[in-house]
Amino acid sequence: MLNVGLTGGIASGKSTVARMLVEKGALLIDLDELAHDVEVPEGDVWRRIVHHFGEGVLCADRTIDRKRLGSIVFADPLQLKLLNGLVHPAVFDVWQGRLREIRKTDPGVIVLSAIPLLIEAGMVEMVDLVLLVYLPPEKQILRLMQRDGYNRHEAEMRIASQMPIGEKMPYADIIINNEGSEEETRYALRGIWEELKKREAIAG
Repeated sequence: MLNVGLTGGIASGKSTVARMLVEKGALLIDLDELAHDVEVPEGDVWRRIVHHFGEGVLCADRTIDRKRLGSIVFADPLQLKLLNGLVHPAVFDVWQGRLREIRKTDPGVIVLSAIPLLIEAGMVEMVDLVLLVYLPPEKQILRLMQRDGYNRHEAEMRIASQMPIGEKMPYADIIINNEGSEEETRYALRGIWEELKKREAIAG
């Protein structure tokens, strides 16, 4: 089994790259999705979030309003650190459990662990290699505004909450430049997928 850590800046195109690699045969574990799973209403993580941030961060159906919560934490690094401390340990436990199960049932697979904060959270040593999706900051801002409807200030705050993409690059084993079209990205991934298969064969 080869555990590939997929990361990059916000709105850099990680989901697109993940989808294309899944089409080639990779098995995806999306840690953002795991975060949703551990934040189910009335669960332990949910209770801790509501205890700290108040019921104002809840939707009408009692689920976490991630956009409202984001507007709080992305404006205050201390609040963001606290939220990560509430959520990340539970997500980490579920992720590790999934990896253990995959090693038992499908040991020859290439696992794609999509972890936006892989580098910031000090998790580089927990994956076999790092695949970084690169997009220049200005294009990140424009994509984030278009995708999520943020104004420029909101988009810049979210990008500023992460390590600058240029500082992430030295941690990467493989970098994919996602500035071009989807077809260009798909073409680049053909060679990357072959490289991943070779590394999995060596890892055994």
